[in-house]
Amino acid sequence: MQINAEILQKLANIVGDAYIFTDQETRNHYGHDETENYVFPPSVVVKPANAKEISEILKIANDYKIPTTPIGARTGLSGGALSIYEGIGLSMERLNKIIEIDEQNLQVLVEPAVITQVLREAVAEKGLFYPVDPSSQGSCWIGGNVAENSGGARAVKYGVTKDYVLNLEVVLPNGEIIWTGANTLKNSTGYNLTQLMVGSEGTLGVITKIVLKLLPQNTHNILMLVPFYHASQACEAVSAIFRAGIIPSALEFMERDAIDWTLKFVDGLNVQVKEDVQAHLLIEVDGNYPEILMLEAEKIMGVVEEFEIDEVLFADTDDQKNALWKMRRSVAEAVKANSIYKEEDTVVPRYVLPELLQGIKNIGKKYGFQSVCYGHAGDGNLHVNIIRGTLSETDWKIEVPKGIREIFELTVSLRGTLSGEHGIGYVQKNFMDIAFSKTHLELMERIKYVFDPNNILNPGKIFPDSL
Repeated sequence: MQINAEILQKLANIVGDAYIFTDQETRNHYGHDETENYVFPPSVVVKPANAKEISEILKIANDYKIPTTPIGARTGLSGGALSIYEGIGLSMERLNKIIEIDEQNLQVLVEPAVITQVLREAVAEKGLFYPVDPSSQGSCWIGGNVAENSGGARAVKYGVTKDYVLNLEVVLPNGEIIWTGANTLKNSTGYNLTQLMVGSEGTLGVITKIVLKLLPQNTHNILMLVPFYHASQACEAVSAIFRAGIIPSALEFMERDAIDWTLKFVDGLNVQVKEDVQAHLLIEVDGNYPEILMLEAEKIMGVVEEFEIDEVLFADTDDQKNALWKMRRSVAEAVKANSIYKEEDTVVPRYVLPELLQGIKNIGKKYGFQSVCYGHAGDGNLHVNIIRGTLSETDWKIEVPKGIREIFELTVSLRGTLSGEHGIGYVQKNFMDIAFSKTHLELMERIKYVFDPNNILNPGKIFPDSL
């Protein structure tokens, strides 16, 4: 969509000439995230400083019916921040302050462009703990985490973003500014607008302040890497650990290719993988009492020893622990460095993970593609990286999507769903009919209409094209 000089001047009057950009280089920079190789430049990039400026921008967008896409750190994997109808690219980068760490109430008030790891480290200095830790925590922003309801390795014990959001300041598409809830641990007052906003992917409002619940910091953890000779057995062991009465703070699955590619991609990782090992589980337990953690680790060992495993590696030092976590968190980058890929974010009840993994491999054989699987196995959340490699343009654009549809159909048949933490965005929207009936989708679309009758805010996301 073209934006004329009059509208550009109105936008410049709000944010100042220094914070409005129409050059191609800047537009391209803000026109992509980490979703494959898509680039959808907005017509103009605008960088507001606060909720009031965003309010004025959205009033103009609403009056002129200009598509407006909130843009965060652009680390997303579902195309949620892509300006597919051009219009205004609303960069949130200037809203980047930790406003208050409330040590008395174990809460933090933060703006959306604060890097997740920066927030986690800031509260840790106060002896507090924000558990949500996406693999991209060193670059992703809290606002994007809220918009996508992000998870991470420790979601298995501590939950995902929605479990920590107490209240939100939101600018609605018509420019009104509201707080969605209250800074309380319990709230049974009316509809829960706070949780409606969490995971709404920038389609209902623009989040400008976030109140998060914090926890006391744990002081000890034990981390182990368990090699399995059969990937299916690694998946079986996940459910067995929980049935034994243990709730790990993290339980991550990585199949062989994921480990091999990461070891080549990241310098300085000293992890030896024997030839016949096909998968690993990275398992962490945490708490304040080392003797209890040792008992839990021994119980986990008793479970995994029932399967065909190689020697278990216990990380004895912080350096070893950091190296193992670096390996796990670098998998996605390592895969991307090897090839263009499509990443699907399947999630099922953890007991059926072996069936999901085998089904994915069978579908890959049927359609001729290689997949590299890893993820938060403790949640039943399996990331499926479909590698382009030498596939033709026809196979990549026509045959592979057929395979992806079958993967999602399998996932839903196993009582799972399309996304555990990456969201639907642009690339998964046309699979939504697999998980939802027409009635479900129409209800969601009506909610979108109530908030955004002119459909200006992040249009073209979540809902199927044919709805």
